[in-house]
Amino acid sequence: MTSAAEPTTRYQLRVDRVKHVVQEHTKLSDAKALALAVHMVRELDTVPERIR
Repeated sequence: MTSAAEPTTRYQLRVDRVKHVVQEHTKLSDAKALALAVHMVRELDTVPERIR
């Protein structure tokens, strides 16, 4: 019995959400959308909380 791997951390959930948005608005492949989502989440994490 195999099941689809589900995100287990909040970070993974955030990356998946961003990836989904990127794919909705671009024609990027799954791998490229994931790479962009990871980069975007990392950059957003560098913004101080009081500014977010």
